[in-house]
Amino acid sequence: MYTVLRRWLLLLVLHTLTLAVVGTKERRNVLFIMADDLRTSLGCYGDSLVKSPNIDQLASKSQVFLNAYAQQAVCAPSRTSMLTSRRPDTTRLYDFNSYWRVHSGNFTTLPQYFKSNGYYTMSVGKIFHPGIASNHTDDYPYSWSIPAYHPASFRFEKEKMCKGEDGKLHANLLCAVNVSEQPGGTLPDLESTDEAVRLLKSRVNCDVPFFLAVGFHKPHIPFRIPKEYLSLYPLDQMTLAPDPDVPKLLPPVAYNPWMDVRKRDDVQKLNISFPYGPIPKDFQLRIRQHYFAAVSYMDAQVGRLLGALDDLGLTNSTVVVFTSDHGWSLGEHGEWAKYSNFDVSTRVPLMLFDPEVTTIRDWLKESTFPFVDVFTQSEHSFNSDTVRENIVELVDVFPTVSYLAGLGAPKLCPDESLKEELCTEGRNQAFQHGDEYSEEHIAFSQYPRPADTPQVNSDLPDLKDIKVMGYSMRNWDYRYTLWLGFNPKTFQVNTSEVYAGELYMSADDPGQDKNLYNDTDHSVIKKMASLSPTVSLQMRLKLQLNLVTAGMKTSRGKV
Repeated sequence: MYTVLRRWLLLLVLHTLTLAVVGTKERRNVLFIMADDLRTSLGCYGDSLVKSPNIDQLASKSQVFLNAYAQQAVCAPSRTSMLTSRRPDTTRLYDFNSYWRVHSGNFTTLPQYFKSNGYYTMSVGKIFHPGIASNHTDDYPYSWSIPAYHPASFRFEKEKMCKGEDGKLHANLLCAVNVSEQPGGTLPDLESTDEAVRLLKSRVNCDVPFFLAVGFHKPHIPFRIPKEYLSLYPLDQMTLAPDPDVPKLLPPVAYNPWMDVRKRDDVQKLNISFPYGPIPKDFQLRIRQHYFAAVSYMDAQVGRLLGALDDLGLTNSTVVVFTSDHGWSLGEHGEWAKYSNFDVSTRVPLMLFDPEVTTIRDWLKESTFPFVDVFTQSEHSFNSDTVRENIVELVDVFPTVSYLAGLGAPKLCPDESLKEELCTEGRNQAFQHGDEYSEEHIAFSQYPRPADTPQVNSDLPDLKDIKVMGYSMRNWDYRYTLWLGFNPKTFQVNTSEVYAGELYMSADDPGQDKNLYNDTDHSVIKKMASLSPTVSLQMRLKLQLNLVTAGMKTSRGKV
């Protein structure tokens, strides 16, 4: 009873403070932190193996979203979608080869919105996907007040930097190194943290609020990380994924053949058959070891950054966001990397630190984010009164962060929004409460394929090669996916051309291994053909799911 009362009192305080912030139009700084390929393998998300004390500490003082999902599980489409708050079907970016302002619409980005409202905006590391997808400028000068910073050492990521057993250098997947032996004696995320701290110092005595985005490259492959982090994860403590085999009823079109992993020198030596040949178990354990070590290495950089925010006296005036562009499979379903619609690829960490709330809760503490050394204090007890279990999406980040910072959330986009420069296809999630298991809380993701069977370009097909689009819907009880015909010239989906389907029940099958689609009434899809063409694809999926699951027992015991 006391715990329930305490939580509701806290929620009342949060709501009152949020209204006060917006009412006084106070504008706060924003520190926007994004990891690359980070799944929810963190202590604060219930992973008892991974050591992430600094992120766990941030989570303990933040609003934590336990079920946040990316809109496409690959870098450029996901980042563009998150930062414009438009879905991939609106940005029309499904690969790395187009710039949304030219290819789709002149959409305002999250940092651009802050910049247009008087903020000094800065980018460090990987925020937008570099290259064509951000006009080779990281969308400068639209989004940033100064050119984006990229660490000089990143150019070595794809070169032969990993010392093999033969004493020679290779372009390996597993690449734990002695940092002092690397070019410049550093690594990309170390450089990015140094630059981000330098920029924070430059803003201490400025009256103009700032928006600083910091993108860490890890745990993205290759796992070129300081070798000492491997000691945190002894191989004899590593285990395989709980479901390391390709599910028997997985449609071939849904399978991700993880080509970027296969191309690494050390993986090529394993001579694995394409597309379903498994990686040897001993090497699987080493991949998982290196991924977790990369997470702890990245966590240390987050700790350095947040410690600097504290030391500079900026914490109490800065909203902090931490998230990732998408997840990463670690052997689940016999898959590695991202490139799918499964939860392990689409689910991401998302947490929002509101300084007004933390000031009330922790006003007696001298430091909000003291740096935690993972080698001496590897665990941090996660304790948060503002954990949110409802389903949210990365398109929600733009309106939510804007609201928290005091700018107000952009308006919702109309059905046809290609000519709308500023609007959101997401929802403002700032302290929105009520039924956390509402059927209205739904996440939509999608993934393109060049064919209905695995190909060498299945992971990342060019736009012109896309023939099938997997549209996936995740609510509290189910994940429902339809693989539909897609025309890359017109960007039109053919809802009557169904290549395959997937249906997973969360309560009985949290790993999404038992596809129930073939047990459902497929005539439902034909009934959808009578719907008006103006009915959105998302609404069609919702209606279909309600019909095909009628009578099934859900995780809440309802029928």
